[in-house]
Amino acid sequence: MNRTDLSGAAPVSDAQREQDNLRLYINLKLASSGQPAVRGQASDRFMDVAHDLLMAYRAKNWLLSGYLCPPDRRIQNFLDRYLAGVDEIPQLPGQTFILDHQGLARELSLPVDGNTFQSDIVSSYRVRQGVLHNPASDRRTTKGLFHVSEGGLPIPGDKKAVPRETFARMLKHAFHPPADLLTLPYAASQPAPARMFVSLLLRPVVCPAIPGVAPEKSMEIRFFAPGNLVSNLDFLENIFGNGGNPYLPEHDAALDVAHWTGHTGCVVLAPHLVGLTKRELGLPHWDDANERQRREGMCWKQPDEPYNDGQAFKLTARDASGVMVTIIADNYFGYCKKEVKTQISFSANLFGLAEEEHAGGALLFQCRNHGEEYGVDSRTREPGYTFEDTLAHYGTFMRRMPEGHAVDVNFPDIVYVPQDVRFDLNAQTITWENGGTIRQIRLMPGKIYMQPNGYKVEMRRHPGAPSWRLVGIEPEGTFCHKPCTVSGGGKSEISKSLEDAVIYGPLFIDNLDRDLEWVRSILEYDYTGRFRPGFEHEDRNPTRKPLSMERSLGSVIKLLTPSPSHTDEYNAWLDSIPPRILALVFLIKRFHRPEWGNEWDQQLAVDVVDGAPATS
Repeated sequence: MNRTDLSGAAPVSDAQREQDNLRLYINLKLASSGQPAVRGQASDRFMDVAHDLLMAYRAKNWLLSGYLCPPDRRIQNFLDRYLAGVDEIPQLPGQTFILDHQGLARELSLPVDGNTFQSDIVSSYRVRQGVLHNPASDRRTTKGLFHVSEGGLPIPGDKKAVPRETFARMLKHAFHPPADLLTLPYAASQPAPARMFVSLLLRPVVCPAIPGVAPEKSMEIRFFAPGNLVSNLDFLENIFGNGGNPYLPEHDAALDVAHWTGHTGCVVLAPHLVGLTKRELGLPHWDDANERQRREGMCWKQPDEPYNDGQAFKLTARDASGVMVTIIADNYFGYCKKEVKTQISFSANLFGLAEEEHAGGALLFQCRNHGEEYGVDSRTREPGYTFEDTLAHYGTFMRRMPEGHAVDVNFPDIVYVPQDVRFDLNAQTITWENGGTIRQIRLMPGKIYMQPNGYKVEMRRHPGAPSWRLVGIEPEGTFCHKPCTVSGGGKSEISKSLEDAVIYGPLFIDNLDRDLEWVRSILEYDYTGRFRPGFEHEDRNPTRKPLSMERSLGSVIKLLTPSPSHTDEYNAWLDSIPPRILALVFLIKRFHRPEWGNEWDQQLAVDVVDGAPATS
């Protein structure tokens, strides 16, 4: 959309108007901060008219240079308290370019008269979609990265412990970067470029709102970066949003306690810290170091040894008051994003009734493959549950059918059946006895059949074969929950199905005739004497043969699995059966049909390869 101003000038697009407004605002902020404005803009005339007003505003800013905005004051109070007793307590910068409007960081990340900015640590390009930032560092490891200052909360064993004096010196160096690192890319092409820190206020959500119960809770995080790294804050702003101007009361979290967790974070980007020596940072000599300092490299033997071997690192100070200050000696964008998530986790753990970003899990329900028949094992005869009781308790949302079952009123795919019931996949029937009369309904795919004890049975297509099977699902699940973990800790793994771990394929044998004879001996074995004295009750009818309709596939698997309830002789016999033979027994049981009788072996065959029987 184009607009023409009242003077009759050429039409100006909305995008151009927005950019002109941003550039005017940038010049106003630069001039009022004591930095040279960028000339050659449409705003030059306005800047000339407002010159005296801006000078007066600059003078007032200078007089108030020691005044910190509310979140910065909370951070500085923490540093004063936490670092009490060290030689020199670092002070937060009182004058920064505050990124209080969405889009300022992006406009500042490229020269006013160009489409490219390049430095030793970042390259930025204007593209059709916006801007492309390419930091020189693209980390893929966190080894040796996490360092924690002593004197606050306990330090985990996998993190490096750093003395408070070292943290104080590191923070002081962080707030005194080289002049080139302070240069704003926006003014890089100017004869006298602006050099200053940029800062950003974030208000990431820690606890989402629960309508009618609790309001949304967020924490406050202040980011400080040398002007050259404004692209990092552009990246963060587009993920977590812009918290506004921290000097304004409406953006003071302490004045809105209903929506604040009470926690404050601070992050300082300082890639120039890489290369500082351990000695100048106050670390002890090897002879004066303790065991942990020696193990973690927090001491030196040679005066010129670089801190952390000259590699990037993150150094954090935090305590139970809920304030956390982190120095990131790198400009990798991922570290900035992960630090915000870390501080959200810190706030969530202190706030309570909230979970950190990597918490989660799954509610798991155990499933069983019943093959082609279900209804002969003990699950169908579980005492204490009757169909009449189910109707009495939940009949308001059930519609009873003439056959004696019921259908859910809201979800017609859920069918309620009696406890003592029998499913036959081949006949596609569900059968039970009611008042001396045999009742029967059709077994259908897409339906879930629920017994009074909550056990569910349904037809499912086999994932690796052109067949169907009956699958049972336990009524009570297991809550697998990880209250907190780092990224990559396996949270998502417990939410995944185990089906990918199951391999489907042909069954391999040795010699078909010999193996089938071995299988026949197992199927005709006398299992009545397999129990130790006192354990006979574990099988309601031990005379049942493996292929009996009264014994399920699960019962056969249990029958042929060694157990402390079995005699030593029986367990030894089970151990002598090769896995391929057991697999063949289970296969025959799974697909056995009553009409096969004693000639089940006639239903099996092997592939033929080069005119000879194969082994699969």
